[in-house]
Amino acid sequence: MSEIAKDARIFVAGHRGMVGSALVRHLESAGYSNLLLRGRDELDLIEQGQVRELFRSERPAYVFLAAAKVGGIGANNSFPADFIYQNLMIESNVIHAAHEAGVRRMLMLGSSCIYPRLAAQPIGEGELLTGPLEATNEPYAVAKIAGIKLCESYNRQHGTDFRSVMPTNLYGPQDNFHPTNSHVAPALLRRFHEAKAAGAEEVVVWGSGRPLREFLHVDDLARAALFVMSLERSALAEVTSPMLSHLNVGSGEEVSIAALARKVASVVGFAGRVEFDASKPDGTPRKLLDSSVLNRLGWRPTIALEEGLRSTYRWFVEHHAAG
Repeated sequence: MSEIAKDARIFVAGHRGMVGSALVRHLESAGYSNLLLRGRDELDLIEQGQVRELFRSERPAYVFLAAAKVGGIGANNSFPADFIYQNLMIESNVIHAAHEAGVRRMLMLGSSCIYPRLAAQPIGEGELLTGPLEATNEPYAVAKIAGIKLCESYNRQHGTDFRSVMPTNLYGPQDNFHPTNSHVAPALLRRFHEAKAAGAEEVVVWGSGRPLREFLHVDDLARAALFVMSLERSALAEVTSPMLSHLNVGSGEEVSIAALARKVASVVGFAGRVEFDASKPDGTPRKLLDSSVLNRLGWRPTIALEEGLRSTYRWFVEHHAAG
C-alpha cells in the first residue's frame, strides 16, 4: 500500500451525494484533515472555467471524482440528454483539469451499467464493450465508459495516475429517495414506508420481480475507493492493463427484485401484499459483478444486505419521513 499523508490536499467532487458523503465520512474517520469540498452553489462542474480555476488555485494532490447525474430507470428514460451531457462534461472537465494541475492521483467512480445487457455472468472487467448496452440507461452508461477511457488515455499520453472503479448497485445514507427518479432499493424503502403509514393493503412493484441484482452498501464502496487510491501503481499494473484499467466493486451476492421487495417490506414492517406489474420494464435480466481482482488485492465488503437496509431505513426515517 502507498500510504496517503493525513494532511494531503484531497478534493472530493460531489461530496454532498450518497457516494461523496460516504467518502468524506470515511476519510475524516481515517484522520484526513485537509479535504477540499465545494457544493454545486460554489462550483458548477459542468463549467470548464470554474473547474480549471479551482484546480489552479487549490492544487489538490488527490481527487475522488464522485460527482455525477444519477437516477433510476424512469429518470434515465425521461432525461437521456441530461444524463449523457452532464456526465460527459463533469468527467471531461475534472479529468483534464487534474492533468493540467499535476494531480498526483485521481479515482473516478463509475457504474456497473457500463457492461453489455447480456454480458456473461458474473461480469468480469473484460466484458466492457463486448455487446449492446441496456437501452434504458445507455446514455448514462456511454458517459461512464467515456470516463474510463479518458482516464486511460491521459495515463497513456501524459503519464498520469488516474484510476477508476465500477461499483454495483449502491444504497445507503444520502441516497435519492425521490418517488419516481430513484434507484430500486431507496424507491422500495420509500414505497413500503408510505404504504405502511397509509394502511395500504398492497404495494405494486414495477416489473416482473424476476431480474437479479447485486447490492453494495455505500460505506463499503467508500472503503474500497480509499483502498484502491492507496494501492501502489505497480500492484495495479500486475492485475490491469493500460486499456483495461478499471476495477469492479461488488458484494458478490445477488437477490431477485421480488426477494428484495419482500426483504424491504420486512425491514419497514409492512404486512400487506406485494404484487408485481409485469407491464413495466425490468431492465437488465441479471447483473452480478466479478470482483475477484479487487478481492485478490485485499478488499472485501463487510456490510450484509439486511443490515444495510435497516440502517438505511433508519436514516430515511430520520431525515425524510419525519419531515
